[in-house]
Amino acid sequence: MDQELEGTAKALLQKAGESNAFIRQDVDAALDCMVQHCTPTRGISALLSGGLSHLNAVVRKCTAQHLANLVEKVGAVRLLSGGKDLTDRIVPAITRLAQDSSQEARYFGRRMLLSLSSHPDFDKILEKYIPTKDLPTVRDTVFTLKTKGLGEMPQDTQSARGRRSLPGSGTVRASSLTRDTPVLTLNSTEYIKQISGLLGSKDFRERIKGIDQLAADCQHTPNMVFDAFKARLQESNSKVNLYALESLQKIIHLLKDNLSQVVNILVPAIVDNHLNSKNNAIYSAAIGAINALILNLDNILLLQPFCTKAQFLNGKAKVDLIEKVADLVTELYPRKPQMVEQKVLPLLWHLLGTSTHSGTIHGRGGSVRGATANLCQALYAQMGPSLIDCAASQPANVHKGLNEVLRTLS
Repeated sequence: MDQELEGTAKALLQKAGESNAFIRQDVDAALDCMVQHCTPTRGISALLSGGLSHLNAVVRKCTAQHLANLVEKVGAVRLLSGGKDLTDRIVPAITRLAQDSSQEARYFGRRMLLSLSSHPDFDKILEKYIPTKDLPTVRDTVFTLKTKGLGEMPQDTQSARGRRSLPGSGTVRASSLTRDTPVLTLNSTEYIKQISGLLGSKDFRERIKGIDQLAADCQHTPNMVFDAFKARLQESNSKVNLYALESLQKIIHLLKDNLSQVVNILVPAIVDNHLNSKNNAIYSAAIGAINALILNLDNILLLQPFCTKAQFLNGKAKVDLIEKVADLVTELYPRKPQMVEQKVLPLLWHLLGTSTHSGTIHGRGGSVRGATANLCQALYAQMGPSLIDCAASQPANVHKGLNEVLRTLS
């Protein structure tokens, strides 16, 4: 990756300023991997090029945090005794971050400054690479750090500054998570850590408590810990499974289109195991969650994940999802005809092409063949004879299957 680091780090750092908490978490994870596995000097250069001068304070904080990890990994001796091209970039960059307007970026800048000040020739190096007018300020900062220490890391405020939030969001009473601090910022590192701990607990009662907490807090913020919650939808404990599915219906109702970023996580987590479950309560809760998505989100977001799952799942789950896609066709085609054709026709051709094997698969609402006929009917009601024209380019068995279904319908 060394050759690609500069472009990759720049693209990742741009995303560090996104309003979506999941994207920011994944950016951090990717940059952590870069720090651990790529050539450190290349990583330092990539971070300096990609985020040092960014206007967004959250991006500068992210840059400073990963740069600090790299600086500590490489060490003061190697950094300040190395090649001129590295030292003459890193020293001004660190002193600049140590004076940054963002307190988080400033904290990591000062952490690096304190680390480098252990070098025996540090003062001479400052004189060489820092403009004379800035030297007194930098020396004062170093003196304060050496005498008083770095201090506590400031509370992460990117939830307030770096993203749009729902009215009234920003803080949540911590009584249900911890009694040690009066308030936790939603999506702060501490909040995410604690609620992820509950959701990942070995005790199923703690996991249920975490689900309750997430459902209670979600109305204050559109960004949630969905990776941990997804695991509760997919685990083997049926009690937790059912509780998560039922809670999800409430969460969907509260968050509505704010869930658009996680639809591609949610749909598979709901349908993969639960729509084929022999447990009636779990099956009903999964159908309830799917219906909640349809009622509360812009259905255009659901079209692709529903079509994909309808194509690749088996059993009653396949029947249910084909029926849901047929409903979406009726609702969406008048406003998004091209998108519906683009997403749904490949599913229909697939179903017609495999129809000789599908009549025996029965869902609670009927067979795959019956659901396919309903999908044909929904599409024909919207497209008319142009549906037959579209099928002309398909294999003969697909064309023939469509004509047979339409003949039956008429």
